Amino acid sequence: MNRREFLGASAAGLAPADGRAPRVGLIGCGWYGKTDLFRLIQVAPVEVVSLCDVDRRMLAEAADMTALRQASKKRPRTYGDYRRMLAEKDLDIVLVATPDHWHALAAIAAMRAGADVYCQKPISVDVVEGRAMLAAARQYGRVVQIGLQRRSTPHLVEARDEVIRADKLGRIGAVEICCYYPMRATSNPPDTAPPEYLDYEMWTGPAPLRPYNALVHPRGWRAFMEYGNGIVGDMCIHMFDMVRWMMGLSWPKRISSSGGILVSKGSKANISDTQLATFDYGGLQVVWRHRTWGEAPDGKYPWAAVFYGEKGTLKASVYSYDFTPAGKGEPPIHRDVTYELEEFPEDRTEKDLERQCAPAIRRHMRDFLQAIATRGRPVADIEEGYISTASCILANHAMRLGRTLEWNAGTQRVTGSEEANRLLARPYRPPWTHPAPENG
Repeated sequence: MNRREFLGASAAGLAPADGRAPRVGLIGCGWYGKTDLFRLIQVAPVEVVSLCDVDRRMLAEAADMTALRQASKKRPRTYGDYRRMLAEKDLDIVLVATPDHWHALAAIAAMRAGADVYCQKPISVDVVEGRAMLAAARQYGRVVQIGLQRRSTPHLVEARDEVIRADKLGRIGAVEICCYYPMRATSNPPDTAPPEYLDYEMWTGPAPLRPYNALVHPRGWRAFMEYGNGIVGDMCIHMFDMVRWMMGLSWPKRISSSGGILVSKGSKANISDTQLATFDYGGLQVVWRHRTWGEAPDGKYPWAAVFYGEKGTLKASVYSYDFTPAGKGEPPIHRDVTYELEEFPEDRTEKDLERQCAPAIRRHMRDFLQAIATRGRPVADIEEGYISTASCILANHAMRLGRTLEWNAGTQRVTGSEEANRLLARPYRPPWTHPAPENG
C-alpha cells in the first residue's frame, strides 16, 4: 500500500460518524512530542486541534510548527493544564509525551475523556501506575499504543521473521542487551529560580519538588530518578521490549541488578552511570548492561541486542542487523535502516529528528490507527508496555535493595519481600492522588 492509498484507507477507517477528520491533541510539546505528532500528520488525515505544555515558549513554537505541517494550516488551541484541554471532550486521539512522571495521570485522564492514546515509554515511574493505566484502558475500552517502536522498525521486523522465526539461530541460549552512549549529565550548574515562562509547580506535579536546576528542562529531566527510571527506563526498555516481542516472552521470573554511580560523580544527576541487570526466564537469561563512560565493546552496535543461538548470532539495533551463521549452512545477512527520505523529504530538515527512527514511528502510528479503526489491540498495546516498563522498574528496585526479586505475574507482587512490594507505588506529592488499578 503506497502513501496515498494508506491515507485514503485511514480516512475511511478512522473518520467519525459525522465524516470529519479525527481530532488530535498533544500533551507535552517538547522534542519527542513533536516528533510523534509530525509522524502522525505524515500518515493520516488528522486535524490537530489542541496542544498542552507547561512551558509557554515551547507551546507557542509547537503551535506555529503544527500550523505549518498540517493540511488545514490551522493553529491549534493551546493550554497550560491538560485537564482544561481534556475538559473540552472534543478529542479522538491524545498523544502523551510529557516527562515520565506525568504519563500515568495524563494518559488515564485522556482515556476517561473518551480518547484513544499514544503514550511514550516507559509508561510510568512506578509499577502500580502502570497497572492502573492498563486497567483504565480496559475499563474505558480505549486503544492505547506505547512508543516502543522497535516492534514497528522495518528491518527489525525482518530480523524477527527471517532469522528468529525462520530458526536460523536454532535454540537461543542467551541474549545480551546494552547501551554505551555517553548520555548521562556530567555538569553541575547551580540551582536557580525557574524561568518565568515555565510553570515549574505544574511541571513537577506528583513528583518530589526539587529546587529548579537548568539540567532539568528541557530534556535533561532524564538525569533524575524523581522524574523517570534512569537509563534502564529510557534505553533498556526499548531493547528488552524488542527481545520480548521477537521471542514471544512475557514476564521474567526473577530480576537482579547491580551498579550505581561508579565513575561520573561530579554531577547533580542521580541516575546510575553503570548498571547490570538480569531478566531471568528460567531457560533463558536476558542480560542488560549500560555504561555512560568508556568504550563500547562493539562500536557498530553500542545500543543493541545480541541473540546467541546454537546455529548463529544475531545483532540488532535501530540502524541495522547482522546475522552471522555458526557454520557454513546459511549465508550471513546484513540489513540497514531504510530512511524514506524521498517519500518524506521533510525528514531531511526537521530539527532534532532521529531520522533512523522516523520510518519506525510512522509504521507504529499506522498500526495504532489500524487498531483504532478495528477496535483491536496495537502491536505495542498498553499491556506489553506495562510488562516491559514494570520489569525495568523492578531491575532498579533490585539494585536498590541488593537482592534478586522473584516476580509473581499472577498476584502482581514480589514474592517474599514486603520491602520490595512497598516500592511498587511511590508517594505522590499533594494535592495529586496516585491512581489505583481498581478504578483507573
